[in-house]
Order: sequence, then C-alpha cells, then structure tokens
Amino acid sequence: MSWRNRWRATWHNAPRGTRRVIVGSALAALALVVTLGIAMTRDDPEDPRGQARTGDTAGMAGMDMGGDGSVRLTANQLRQFGVTFGFVEQRTLTDEVRTVGIVNFDETRMAVVAPKFGGFVERLHVDFTGRAVRRGEPLLEIYSPELVAAQEELLLAGRLQRSMGGSAVPGVSGEAPDLVAAARRRLLLWDISPGQIDRILSTGRVQRTLTLHAPASGIVVEMQVLRGQAVQPGQTLYTIADLSRVWVEAELREADAGSVREGTPAAVDLAAFPGRPLSGRVEYVYPTLEPEARTLKARVSIPNPDGRLKPGMFATVQFSAPVRSTLTVPTTAVVRTGERSLVFVD
Repeated sequence: MSWRNRWRATWHNAPRGTRRVIVGSALAALALVVTLGIAMTRDDPEDPRGQARTGDTAGMAGMDMGGDGSVRLTANQLRQFGVTFGFVEQRTLTDEVRTVGIVNFDETRMAVVAPKFGGFVERLHVDFTGRAVRRGEPLLEIYSPELVAAQEELLLAGRLQRSMGGSAVPGVSGEAPDLVAAARRRLLLWDISPGQIDRILSTGRVQRTLTLHAPASGIVVEMQVLRGQAVQPGQTLYTIADLSRVWVEAELREADAGSVREGTPAAVDLAAFPGRPLSGRVEYVYPTLEPEARTLKARVSIPNPDGRLKPGMFATVQFSAPVRSTLTVPTTAVVRTGERSLVFVD
C-alpha cells in the first residue's frame, strides 16, 4: 500500500472523535522528510522481475522506510521534530463576504411638506437646511387668495345657519348646517386642522395666512422655498428625515450575490469610528444589479439614536452566512503542494 493510501486508510478507519492531524511549525519539516522518503523509494531501480527493491528500510537518520513507501516515525522522533496534534472537528462553516457600503437615509422615515393650495410665502419659521424640527412645529406661513375665499365661505355659512335657525320656512333651517359642513370639509381637505377651523368660526375673522407645520420629527435635509416665493399645489417645500435609524447599503459583486440574503448577519465598520463595529442583519436585497458596476445592493438597517451616523459616510461591511456542517482541521495542519492540499493523520 502506498504512503498516500496508508494515510487515507488511517483517516477513514479511525473513530471520528479520535482522529488527529499534525499541526505546527514542524509540519513543514515533516513534509520534507516524507518527500525525501518518497524520492528515495522512487529512485530504487526495478529488478529484472519488474518489482521495486525495498530491502533497504533504514531510511534517513534512523527513520523506518516501510516497504509500502510510507515513512514511520517513533514517538521519540516526533518529539524531536516538535510535532503537535490537533483534533478533527465537526463544525458549521460560514461564508464570509467583505465589501464596501455607504450610510443612507431610511426612506421609510422621510416626509415632505407640500401645500395643497397655491399662494405666496410670507414668513419662514425654519429657514435653513440641517435644522432639527419636532412634529407639529411651525415651518412657514403662506398667503393664499383661494384659501381666504374658502374661509369667507365658511363664515358666511355660519352666519346663515344662525340667522335661519328659527325660520318657519320648510327646509331652510336644515340647509344651513349642510353649507357649514361643506365649507369645513373643503378646508380639511387642504390640511387645515379642525382647531384652526373652529378658531375661524369662533372669532369670525379670516386668517390672511396659513401656517404649515412639520408632519414628523427629524432633520430638514432639503429646503426648496424662499420668503416671497410663489408656490403651487403639490410643490415640495421641505424634506424631513428621521435619522434615529439609518440604512447601510452595501455593494455586492455579482459572484457574491447568492451568498447574502435577507436575515444574513452583518458587521459594519465605519472609517469615522474605527474598531467599533455595529451589528445588524440584511433587511432587503435589491432585485436588480447596477448595469455599469455589475453590483447588487444589500440593505442593513442600523439604529442611530445619538445621530452619529451621517448619511454619506463610507462603511466596510462583512456578511457571515452559515453554509454547511463539515469536518474541519486546523489551518496549520494543511500542506499545500501547489496541486492539492494534504494533512498528515495520526
């Protein structure tokens, strides 16, 4: 039996819990000894009967060269080489993918401020980008001729309701509340709050300007309005982002696309905070590749309660996906010949 087959048989026949492999710095020396032993065996000329002579088994430095081409070392020789052993273990391997990413806004935590009526900006309460705002905080005041007309209709319907309340004409007293309700609904559809409508009715005065309030707490990340500017219905004036949670969007190579899926653990390192990795999981894998870079985006959601993570920051992202359970040996036990990887089994 050749030395390769002998070690292969030893590997398969030994109980799994007792298999050991040679590790450590002595492995290279031992590999050299085995290589020389093989060379000596191969250099023996064949006898006339076509059989290799194996009578000389003295080996090198007192080592036993077996007739089957194997090299046998005694316990004392193993100690002289400084050979140590590691156990073969059943482990679950992980497929690790390392790539770059960028911190971005959580799009589910963004809101825009856009009026549902036309008019002119008369006053800005929030007048620069980057300002923190709270939900309900006033942002700007708009003068709108059509809004003024709608308020006048509401007041007129209210006066009509009061004057016709005691009318004996059939149906007249019942129509006035309907007019008030219709005028109120119109203002509500323009995002005028019920409190503002009640204040108009109670004071009997038309508000020349209407104040728009922040729909959510966050940071003003975009501002497209100036004092005196004419605005149209649906025009975006402010964009507000809640940065208490952000996205880290990682760029995956096409070859790594199959290794990362929703739920895959991720470790995020940022250049601004070296040595302080953040943990998360893949929340979403985008369905299409970037056509030019041939990369696929994977999104990791990261809590950001103190706001230290800023959109636009670069990050290094490492994904660790469990692959399979298999037999493993220490890395130092592996001998790489250039064509294959081998281990020596005790």
